[in-house]
Amino acid sequence: MAQHLNKTEFLQKVFNFEQHKEWRFEGDVPCIVDFYADWCQPCKLLGPVLDELAREYDGKINIYKVDTGVERELAVAFGIRSIPTMLFVPSSGKPQMVSGAVPKGTIKQAIRDVLGVEEP
Repeated sequence: MAQHLNKTEFLQKVFNFEQHKEWRFEGDVPCIVDFYADWCQPCKLLGPVLDELAREYDGKINIYKVDTGVERELAVAFGIRSIPTMLFVPSSGKPQMVSGAVPKGTIKQAIRDVLGVEEP
């Protein structure tokens, strides 16, 4: 299952933008951060897909969810203008964003291409 993050957890597990101006990943394995809202229908469709991927890639990547209605500061910090928006964060290198409820195959391709993680 995807893990919900609040701001404090985000700062510890993904990126502490309060301490660092330049991108510095805080995690141990690559991750996907899903910026969503409970009222968003495309977000509701994407949720189960991300939960499936979290199970499939268990131990290889982490999948996090950030509720933009609750964690507004995170949404502003990352310039989230539409939801769902996913942030693909490799272990090293810059993260990449994808907006919209994209198909599972597209997410798996990004896991391979952006995160550098092969299918289990």
